Amino acid sequence: MSPSAVQHATKTIRLTSAWRSPARSLSIATARSRSDSRSLAPFPRRSIQTATKWRPVQVLDEWVAKEARPISLRQLMVFGRSLTEQRLISSANYVRTELPTRIAHRIRDMQRLPYVVVTNPHISDVYDLYYNAFDMFRRVKEIKTLEENERFCQEIARMLRAHLSVIPKLAMGILECSGLMEQRELDRFMNTILRSRISRRVIAEQHLALTETFNSPWFSPGAKLSEGEFIGEVFLKCIARDVIERCGTAVQALARSANGPDVQIPEIRITGHMEASFPYILSHLEYIIGELLRNSVQAVIEHHARSKKNQGRPPPPIEVTLCEAQQHVIIRVSDQGGGIPRDILPYLWSFSKGPKSAQRLENLTQVPLMAATLQELRVDGNFSGLQDGKAGPTPPSYAHARAHDGSLTSLSTRPPHLRLGMGLPLSRVYAEYWAGSLELHSLEGYGVDAFLQISKLGNKNEQLATRATMDSL
Repeated sequence: MSPSAVQHATKTIRLTSAWRSPARSLSIATARSRSDSRSLAPFPRRSIQTATKWRPVQVLDEWVAKEARPISLRQLMVFGRSLTEQRLISSANYVRTELPTRIAHRIRDMQRLPYVVVTNPHISDVYDLYYNAFDMFRRVKEIKTLEENERFCQEIARMLRAHLSVIPKLAMGILECSGLMEQRELDRFMNTILRSRISRRVIAEQHLALTETFNSPWFSPGAKLSEGEFIGEVFLKCIARDVIERCGTAVQALARSANGPDVQIPEIRITGHMEASFPYILSHLEYIIGELLRNSVQAVIEHHARSKKNQGRPPPPIEVTLCEAQQHVIIRVSDQGGGIPRDILPYLWSFSKGPKSAQRLENLTQVPLMAATLQELRVDGNFSGLQDGKAGPTPPSYAHARAHDGSLTSLSTRPPHLRLGMGLPLSRVYAEYWAGSLELHSLEGYGVDAFLQISKLGNKNEQLATRATMDSL
C-alpha cells in the first residue's frame, strides 16, 4: 500500500478513545502496521472529518456495565392504565436512564467490529448518531416536573427523527462489508442492533404517547383507560382479521401502482378464528403482515403472468388462516406464487448476502430515511391504499401516531416497486422481539406458506441481548 493510502486509512479510522474497547484496542501505530494486509477497496473513497471530539471510554464502560431492564406489553399496559403526574415523571426517568444504557451496549458492539468494517462510512455515520444520542441522554438530569418532561420529550422526538437514517445506512454498510466478515457474524450483529433499535423506539414512543395522552383535554389524571383503546403505543385489542384486511387493501393498491392499472390482483381470503385478538404494538404487526402480503401478491402476479395456460383466468387467491390457541395466535399466509427461487433460499434471512446484493445496494441509495412501517410506502403522495376512503377507515396506528414524531410518522417517500431485500429478515426481528416467531416453507414450483406466531397474553419480555451474549460476539 502506498504512503498516501496508509495516510488515508489512518484518517478514515478516526481512532479516538471512543473506538477503543478493553477487548480490542488499536493504536494508530498498530493500525498503520496492519493496513498493508487490509484493503479498503470495497468502500467508496469518501473524506471523513478527523476533528472528532474527545470521547472518554471510561464513561461508556460505566454504562455498558449496567444491564438493560426488559419490559413486556403487559407491564406497559398496567403501568399506563391509571396515568398520573407521578407515573408520567417516573416513566420519563426510566427512559432517561434506559436509553443511554441500551445505546451504550450497541456502541460497544460497533467498537468490537474489525478495523476494516468500522472504517465503512455508513457504519461510521451510525456510530456517530449513536454516540451523540448517548452523550446527550446520559447528561439529562433527574426529571422532577412536567415542564422538564416536556423539554425531555422534545429531545426524544428529535432523536427519533435523526435516527430514521439508521436502517438504510446499516444495510448499505453491511452489504459493502460482506466480504470482510463472515455472513453469520454480520447477520448476528445486524439482528442485535436492529432489535435494540426497536427496543429503544418502543420505550421512547411509549413515553411520548403517554405524555400526549396526559396533555389531552379529554384526559382526567388517574382515570383508567377503557378497554379497546391505546395505552400509549399498545393497542389493547388488536383484532388480527382487521389488520390483515387493512394491510391487504393497502398492499393491493401498492401492487396496482407498481404493475399498472390493468394488472390482475389476487384476492386475499381470510378464514379461521375471525375474532382472534391480542395486545400488540400495532405498527409492528402491520409491518410484518404488510411484508408477507406484499411478497405473496407480487409473487402470484409474476408467476401467473409467466404461465400461458393462465391467460384469461384470474390469479389464484392468497389464503390467510387465523388460529387462536390459549397462549398464542398463529397467522398463516399461503400463496401459489411459484415458491422461492433456489438461489435465493439460502439467503432468505440474511442482511449481508444474496445473489441480488448489488441491486439491493443500489436501491438502498434511493431510501435515505426508513421508518420500517407499512405507512411509509406511498402511492401518488399518499399513504399506500389508505387514502380517499378507498381502503376503509384510517388505521388506528396512523391516526394515533400523527400527534408525535416517532417511527410511526413517515418522513420519507419509498416507491412501492423499490425492493430492498430486507423485508423478511426485518419482519423476523419484529416478530421475535415480543417472543414470537416467523417461519417460511417454500414449495418449489407451487408457492409459499408463511407462519407468524404471536404471544397472545402480552406477558413475554422483549427479547434483548444480554451483556453475556454481547461479550461472546
